[in-house]
Amino acid sequence: MNQKNSTVEQKIKRRNFISFGTFALLSAAAFGGWKWLYKSENEEMGITARARLPLRKAMNKTEVFFRNFFSDNNLVKTYPKSRAAKNVRVNSRIGLETDGFNPEEWELSVVKGDKDMLKLKMADLKALPKTEIIFDFKCVEGWDQIQHWAGVRFIDFVSHYHLENQTKMQYIGMKTPNSKYYVGLDMPSAMHPQTILAYEMNGEPLTLDHGAPLRLIIPVKYGIKNLKRIGTISFSDKRPGDYWARHGYDYYSGL
Repeated sequence: MNQKNSTVEQKIKRRNFISFGTFALLSAAAFGGWKWLYKSENEEMGITARARLPLRKAMNKTEVFFRNFFSDNNLVKTYPKSRAAKNVRVNSRIGLETDGFNPEEWELSVVKGDKDMLKLKMADLKALPKTEIIFDFKCVEGWDQIQHWAGVRFIDFVSHYHLENQTKMQYIGMKTPNSKYYVGLDMPSAMHPQTILAYEMNGEPLTLDHGAPLRLIIPVKYGIKNLKRIGTISFSDKRPGDYWARHGYDYYSGL
């Protein structure tokens, strides 16, 4: 009996030793990896910036992977209006500085070419078919909230204003009227059937804090891509500037 107990005890000690040894090796490897990444060079300022070079390379490879599997058939889950939050969270006011901004005087500038600009007012957009969506809005900070938005589907907007040639390019850029906040979007995500140019929230016109009079709602992206108060839309085959990508975040920011 004592010999049996001794054998069991030796096995337990051996397993504990292996477990702790493995944990120590993995911890050392993780610490070494973190230390290597921490000491790696930062990328130079460009369309993206402020991320460690190995991390940016990893994010870019991840983007390529997800873009290869992107499909318009992959729709985000929607919910009944009863599930929508009554108090919609305001998470950022970058680009919404008032500076005497008057929603009644707002206009949308769509850059079709070097010398071709389309100017639109809210009445032009409200004349198009309205689409509603209630979905789970997700933030890179970790919170999410079911929200109710309404406006013009971007694909309907493109069709009505005959922008099909422009959407053959790879990217779309959007800016606030004061250009202080801006996003770059891959064209497939922008043309997703659930992407809308929103002018209503919970059945009412947008508030200033939520991007009045017009904002982007793109459910296949994190909140940082959902630009408030759209002033300009442009098209390009090169990545447009992106506010948070220049602060070290992922350019693609897809869900």
